[in-house]
Amino acid sequence: MLLIPAIDIKNGQCVRLRQGRMDDVTVFDEDPVAVAERWLAEGADRIHVVDLDGAKAGYPVNDRVIGQIVSACGNVPVQVGGGIRDEAAIETYLERGVEYVILGTRAVSEPHFVADAGVEFPRHIIVGLDARDGMVATDGWSKLSNNTVAEMAQQFEADGVVAIIHTDISRDGMMQGVNVEASRALAAELTIPVIASGGVTSLDDIEALLTAEEDGVTGAVIGRALYEGTIDLAEARKLVNDRSRNP
Repeated sequence: MLLIPAIDIKNGQCVRLRQGRMDDVTVFDEDPVAVAERWLAEGADRIHVVDLDGAKAGYPVNDRVIGQIVSACGNVPVQVGGGIRDEAAIETYLERGVEYVILGTRAVSEPHFVADAGVEFPRHIIVGLDARDGMVATDGWSKLSNNTVAEMAQQFEADGVVAIIHTDISRDGMMQGVNVEASRALAAELTIPVIASGGVTSLDDIEALLTAEEDGVTGAVIGRALYEGTIDLAEARKLVNDRSRNP
């Protein structure tokens, strides 16, 4: 189970939103690079970065500080999303050393873009599917599409993406627990990994996700819980390690 701390960047600062609402922002740190270094020291397997300004603008806005995060991470992979809506943006991030680029809004509105990106940048494309009640949300979570998460994920798997990040936006930032069953059900429809996101609140959630690992839920993006202290990353790392040694 990959433990993946989230660093959401708005106006150059590390923030968290509640349910994806840009008007409900908590600033946790003014230095996102220092935040990344903290999570690395505590055992992060990967760092998840979202350019919130980019998600709203439709193009990368905080790419400079994201490049600094990548440099600080060394050999630990970084995955980046937010405002990546053309191949030039993908190329910019990969050239900066980002390992995985997360496509969201444009992936849903123009699925052929994912197929093209999968050919152009093999093994580097992840699709983030943000869901409310099983339907896909787009444009910074402000709109609902007519597509189910499972239908879209199967299409993107066929297009060659390496993983799906499944976010239940009704849980995101609410500290109410992760929707394990929704991520497990999605993973059952796919052969590529599913990374669960939204609502990971306590070590109990990590325990619950570990029960879904053999079903294809291979990672957890953890946000507000780390910043508010309801999950200690080092403790979560120990829990996962102990479970892998004693399944």
